[in-house]
Amino acid sequence: MTTPPTPPPGCPAHGLGPDGLHRLYGPEAEADPMALYEKLRAEHGAVAPVLVHGDLPAWLVLGHRENLDVARTPSRFARDPRTWRDMREGRVAPDHPLGPMVTWGPVCNFTDGPVHERLRDAVMESLERFDRRGIRRYVTRFANQLVDAFVADGHADLVEDFSAQLPMLVMTQLIGAPEEHGPRLVRAARDMLRGTETALESDQYVTTTLQQLLETKKATPGRDLTSWLLEHPSDLTDMEVLAHVRVVLIAAFETTANLIANTVRMVLTDRRFRASLSGGHMTLPDALEQVLWDQPPINTVLGRWATGDTVLGGQQIKSGDMLLLGLAAGNVDPEIRPDLSVPVHGNRSHLAFSGGPHECPGQDIGRAIADTGIEVLLARLPDLEMAVPDHELQRRGSLMFQHLVALPVKFTPRPVAAGDAPAEPAPSASAPLPEAVPPAPAPAVTAPSAGIPGQQRRRPWWARWFSRR
Repeated sequence: MTTPPTPPPGCPAHGLGPDGLHRLYGPEAEADPMALYEKLRAEHGAVAPVLVHGDLPAWLVLGHRENLDVARTPSRFARDPRTWRDMREGRVAPDHPLGPMVTWGPVCNFTDGPVHERLRDAVMESLERFDRRGIRRYVTRFANQLVDAFVADGHADLVEDFSAQLPMLVMTQLIGAPEEHGPRLVRAARDMLRGTETALESDQYVTTTLQQLLETKKATPGRDLTSWLLEHPSDLTDMEVLAHVRVVLIAAFETTANLIANTVRMVLTDRRFRASLSGGHMTLPDALEQVLWDQPPINTVLGRWATGDTVLGGQQIKSGDMLLLGLAAGNVDPEIRPDLSVPVHGNRSHLAFSGGPHECPGQDIGRAIADTGIEVLLARLPDLEMAVPDHELQRRGSLMFQHLVALPVKFTPRPVAAGDAPAEPAPSASAPLPEAVPPAPAPAVTAPSAGIPGQQRRRPWWARWFSRR
């Protein structure tokens, strides 16, 4: 048997860079980030020195308390990437893979103080204008359409065919874009967030598409996020509106897609979960919170930057250092969860949506998309089960995310039920990205609800679903 060649020192395949620091990119970090986090916790404690792309130094915050300390004290840890010492001193190349994530823009998540409050208030007040029942009607409509596309086949990949499409289809409606933009934006957003070689091109595609949407909404306003930001009393500039529509769209896409896929997998494979759910002790919202603890949609948040020399978790942090919020690592901190096998019921103190003044403003919308989408899926396919063993599922990772590559399932083939949303072929998610086209005005958030079989029943849907298994 031939022995594979040993990678040369300093090669990303080793997982170690200069001074023996662990890289948060490359095969080791992407294959099993949770194992890497625990290795770093064992070596360094609550805060660990690491390397990001290009072997740039950073601090990964692993402790739950330390994560909240960073998130809640912008006076010590600013959100403005222009304070990053490596960027100021020219060590971050223009084509750096993390460029789209750390390039300053006029958006609330890159500001602090009064400017942040003005921008965040505009976003929060605009998001609050959505009728939650209207959002759920949109989710029901698109979830039914996606199920219609594969319900007669008896099998599906619930990542490609469902979870990766549903959030963007819903969000395109909420920002006022036409439905056909959904699959294209899925590909561009995922590519950008992975930090691939084409991340900057995908970033430009997203920006161009949203610029054209902005011009359309200035001419013909609607009942959507883009129009409401344009007319908000804070008098946001066009650039500020564009930046915030982009942030909301991208953040909602990947996080909600991961939440849906991870929750469905848990429902189908976790015996503890199934026992609790079938026994009536856990609702679907409870299940979502458990997944937000165990497998948060975002592993790591970029970033915070120290405003001065300070100490965190016993480490000497220098002014201008970059810190990464380790949300997944903080959620399994032994200081707060000594026994990970114990379910977490009714506890939302997880870090999945970060914390402090920059806590995710759209988390309730994300929960609504995941909760309603999964309910539609299980109601339509009551005998849904995994098509492969759980240990064969693969995940693809990056510095910020880790998501299921595929979630193969099988079920009894059935025709589209009368009263459900009309069957429409789902747009291809693998076609080349076309040129961005001017979007048409989107309908209001009052689309008619598609019927869900079994909506009127005495027992909750989860008890009915498990009774058939």
